Amino acid sequence: MSKILIIEDEAAIRRVLVKILSEENDTYQVEEAEDGLVGIEKIKKEDFDLVLCDIKMPKMDGVEVLEAVKKIKPEIPMVMISGHGDLDTAVNTMRLGAFDYISKPPDLNRLLNTVRIALDRKELVVENKMLKKKVSKNYEMIGESKAISRIKDMIDKVAPTDARVLITGPNGTGKELVAHWLHQKSERSKGPMIEVNCAAIPSELIESELFGHVKGAFTSANKDRAGKFEAANGGTIFLDEIGDMSLSAQAKVLRALQESRIQRVGSDKDIKVNVRVVAATNKNLKKEIEEGKFREDLYHRLAVILIEVPALNDRREDIPLLIEYFANKISNEQGTAKKVFADKAVKLLQNYDWTGNIRELRNVVERLIILGGSEVSESDVKAFASK
Repeated sequence: MSKILIIEDEAAIRRVLVKILSEENDTYQVEEAEDGLVGIEKIKKEDFDLVLCDIKMPKMDGVEVLEAVKKIKPEIPMVMISGHGDLDTAVNTMRLGAFDYISKPPDLNRLLNTVRIALDRKELVVENKMLKKKVSKNYEMIGESKAISRIKDMIDKVAPTDARVLITGPNGTGKELVAHWLHQKSERSKGPMIEVNCAAIPSELIESELFGHVKGAFTSANKDRAGKFEAANGGTIFLDEIGDMSLSAQAKVLRALQESRIQRVGSDKDIKVNVRVVAATNKNLKKEIEEGKFREDLYHRLAVILIEVPALNDRREDIPLLIEYFANKISNEQGTAKKVFADKAVKLLQNYDWTGNIRELRNVVERLIILGGSEVSESDVKAFASK
């Protein structure tokens, strides 16, 4: 059930808003506050999914309420209610973090559409925050090789900007780590980071996944749904395996990059988005362009900065550090005592041909921890790590 708070000093308008929302959806739980101070106290004590707030109020105006809420609970979307004379102020509240504004008297369709989109966005932001709690532990960049040091230096230079980045490299090398570091070290780190695996989504669904859809746009579209670009507003969207994206979806992504606008599937309404795009691929996109499988204009939009992640075979000096890291991580996950890898075992692993890169190394380390002795020996590696 979605919990909505209406902060409005005019009782008649509060009643109208409550009636509209309650009749529209019986899962909306609507509460009222007659001024900004009462509203702030409610927000401190209760969890709300959305706040509708008038701008012109006694005691505490809507701008002050907005600024206070962004400090107390910044994840709550705020929709401002503006009178005719408050329109300029309403526009300014968008710069302060308001989700949107509606004018008095409220247009029914505009109000309900804004509420639905805001609640969709809140749900996605909450999901993203839960994922971000895992990010710092799951996305560490391990290594001191020259190749990894160059990537870290590049990230430090590029992350504070809004430049688009294309990350290339074989499967299993850790391209997603680079993307997460770019986001975490950027000015957008407090905003969402939304990941999209373009290879894992069927071509007929990719546009809906990226841009959302309106009710009735296709057979299973039984309600309006925000897409990943909207969810990433104010943050970063990571388009992994972008080389597998259909040409139709590529055209829409290009438009989003050019105009900072998207359209939900089945709608002709433009939605503004403020998103940094980071993309990754294991494919040679220049070859894909020659074969007509990838748009050259999109490539040039994405590849403002190119970061190439090396294969594990090209950074063998990092393997001892990676083994140590994975051994610690796996023992913690399994709640078992950490196993030590003998020097000869590590040396043997350094000389393997890691066609599956870091992902393969991690699997082999886990196998050796499970099947090897109390100290993982050279003979354990020969017995259990063979390909």
